Amino acid sequence: MLSFENTEIAFKSKSDKELKRAHFLFMLIGKPGLVKIGKAATNTALKIGLPVKGIIRNTIFRQFCGGETIEDCDAKIAELHRFGVGTILDYSVEGKTEEKDFDATAQEIIRTIEKAHGNEAIPFAVFKVTGISRFGLLEKINDLSAELNTDEKMEFQRLLERVDSICKRGFELNVPVFIDAEETWIQDAIDRLAVSMMAKYNREKGLIYNTIQMYRHDRLEYLKKCIELARIGGYHYGIKLVRGAYMEKERARAEKMGYPSPIQPDKAACDNDYNSALEVILKNIDILTLCAGTHNEDSSLLLAKKIEEHGLEKNDSRIYFAQLLGMSDHISFNLADEGYKVAKYVPYGPIKEVMPYLFRRAEENTSVAGQTSRELGLLQKEKARRKI
Repeated sequence: MLSFENTEIAFKSKSDKELKRAHFLFMLIGKPGLVKIGKAATNTALKIGLPVKGIIRNTIFRQFCGGETIEDCDAKIAELHRFGVGTILDYSVEGKTEEKDFDATAQEIIRTIEKAHGNEAIPFAVFKVTGISRFGLLEKINDLSAELNTDEKMEFQRLLERVDSICKRGFELNVPVFIDAEETWIQDAIDRLAVSMMAKYNREKGLIYNTIQMYRHDRLEYLKKCIELARIGGYHYGIKLVRGAYMEKERARAEKMGYPSPIQPDKAACDNDYNSALEVILKNIDILTLCAGTHNEDSSLLLAKKIEEHGLEKNDSRIYFAQLLGMSDHISFNLADEGYKVAKYVPYGPIKEVMPYLFRRAEENTSVAGQTSRELGLLQKEKARRKI
């Protein structure tokens, strides 16, 4: 019977040394003040060239990232695969603004697709549209009434070409591709791009996935509308279902600019919509493919139960669970041990370039009620079990 309490299975991929390091890191992450100070100090040290990369590499980077290059990730890919967990290579370089950088990022994403081709250890590829486009352009095209000038039209055309080149390569090599969700004020533009790629490349099966963030109160109805349009349009709809990662920023912006918050009124409402979405998706699994990206134990148990109720196999290739590397191993490895399809997001990139991602992970753990204490409790339990 599926349980997330078995720490022997949860941490079987970790040596005693790795277990101690993870325990130490989550102890630090559990202190919001320390995370804030550490972020400022690390950014300053990197900016002025202090030799701190070695410390970062052997602590937070090792916990949450696969390496600095695709090749560096080989050991982690093999390790996860040995225990039945797939890898989603996530090139986590952020904050670029130049066209040459966007082109380089698009080519790197295509390299992850080519790495995944024919490799059962890497079931998906992924990209963020802000990794291959200027944020300001996305803000403008998000508003359908906005007029683009000549330069912006050319810039937008280059964005379309990058998105299509990535999705086309996924189609050619039969590698599913996730398009990540982002802030609400650029998400409509991303949704339109994702749907256009699905209509083009998902005629036979779900290869291109859009990401739906259920911490938004409008997304359950949006999901139902997407399913309706996919049936009318005759294409499969790929869904990566998540709760979301921009909640505090969204609320602050809505308050500052005086518009209604797009965020759910409370956690219970978010959980309810997420779980309701799982049922809607499984009822329409004939034209849908699902990756349930969640660190929530209740939702993971519910999906496992729903898979059985709908008469589906545990290892149905249309249904994946996913978590981030370095987090919620008790969910990932216990699910995999029971025969479910599971993958870990494995971020990679030069240390200095992925620090924004790493600090988001640390801040996310301090802000999510119970997340860090749950991780710590399980790590302590496994340390005690091994000692006995």
